[in-house]
Amino acid sequence: MSTLTVVWVALPFFLGFVSYLLPKLDRYLALSVAVVSASYAVRLLIEPNRQTWELLDHFGVTLRVDPLSGYFILTNALVTAAVILYCWYSGKTTFFYAQMIILHGSVNAAFICADFISLYVALEVIGIAAFTLIAYPRTNRSIWVALRYLLISNTAMLFYLIGAGLVYQAHHSFAFTGLQGAPPEALALIFLGLLTKGGIFVSGLWLPLSHAEAETPVSALLSGVVVKAGVFPLVRCALMVDDVAPIIQLFGIGAAFLGVSYAIFEQDTKRLLAWSTLSQLGFVLVAPTVAGFYALTHGLAKSTLFLIAGTLPHRNFQTLQEQPMPRSLWLVLTMASCSISGFPLWSGFAAKMLTFKNLVPWQATVMNMAAIATAIAFAKFIFLPHQNQPKSSDQPPIKPGFWPAMILLLGALIAMNGLYYQAYTLVNIAKALGTIGIGWLGYGLILRHFKLNLPRILEQLEHLIGVMSLMLILLFWMVWA
Repeated sequence: MSTLTVVWVALPFFLGFVSYLLPKLDRYLALSVAVVSASYAVRLLIEPNRQTWELLDHFGVTLRVDPLSGYFILTNALVTAAVILYCWYSGKTTFFYAQMIILHGSVNAAFICADFISLYVALEVIGIAAFTLIAYPRTNRSIWVALRYLLISNTAMLFYLIGAGLVYQAHHSFAFTGLQGAPPEALALIFLGLLTKGGIFVSGLWLPLSHAEAETPVSALLSGVVVKAGVFPLVRCALMVDDVAPIIQLFGIGAAFLGVSYAIFEQDTKRLLAWSTLSQLGFVLVAPTVAGFYALTHGLAKSTLFLIAGTLPHRNFQTLQEQPMPRSLWLVLTMASCSISGFPLWSGFAAKMLTFKNLVPWQATVMNMAAIATAIAFAKFIFLPHQNQPKSSDQPPIKPGFWPAMILLLGALIAMNGLYYQAYTLVNIAKALGTIGIGWLGYGLILRHFKLNLPRILEQLEHLIGVMSLMLILLFWMVWA
């Protein structure tokens, strides 16, 4: 294995423990890890060479780096760096930064796995690190949400591990390619684990509460990066095994509509963003060949929006309608919302155009409808009232680290247009503006004056486990069909 890759994989775990010995350097060590990951990812994108390493003979334990890995690793690096900048003056303890470094390293490891057993190890470490970050405030609420997250994650991984064992039994290999010709129950169990871990379709009903109730920087990490550790192997499998690609794409379409259907009626800002994450992950899965670019733009925009949501004077939209926010805050909120809606000048536009280009006509028609619904949902942010902040305003002061994080994330959202500048044609620009215009019109004429509280009963813990059983039955039927 390349020495550079060995160092890059091991560095976060080494520095995560070193930070306990050098607590005054915890922030600097965490930021240096993100910078190294960004450099490594850029190298993968500039030199698009595929490299594969067999770690164990005859067992299919394999690591693989290529441009797809590069996009996901770059997302992890930029989001992690922005969150560190956001927390720079917040007084977070060494424990927080150490867990963030370990989470960063384990997510990176998941993005280079090409077999089920090494992926299992990476996903389990991710689950533990995410659990500690969600529970970091040590309140009764945060501990309950963290335990709920851990239980769902571990249950999903149990199904996944059984499926991985069945693949090995069939081929004496843990490689992703073992899905070709594997028993149907193996595919169903593995996909159930990954769909749940990634928050896809009804398997992702755990996601809104976990992401909305976590601290602001942790929410940004969860929605911007962590859920993609479950999505990445699905994308990799779709590209390596043609037979499973249609199943993954169907779940992507289902996730896109389920998430945005809840988002457009949601009255809580952080829950809207969490439902939107479920929806946007569907866009990632529906076009596996270009999933990396869409994942990058979504991660940047969604982490930006979560950091802004944590700075707003209130989480309820009705209250925000009556209490204008500072104009500077509204501007960055609008920029990020425009990107995720696919507005030109922001890389979200290029990502959506590239995704639609790689869909068959019926898929493009359906996903255009989801894009209109996305524009409706984020119009709720864009059309909030705003004003120049008066000196006597009750608006809480913005954290000193907020603006450096915004500059990094929004700057990256503009710069990433260069990865697909061919999107900027008159036809594509007109199509994007028309889609967003229809969405904004629908919001202004109908949804702005229409309130609907959707039931949350399916988000309860006992129903989440039941939904896993129903999803397993559905997956069995789809695989056998």
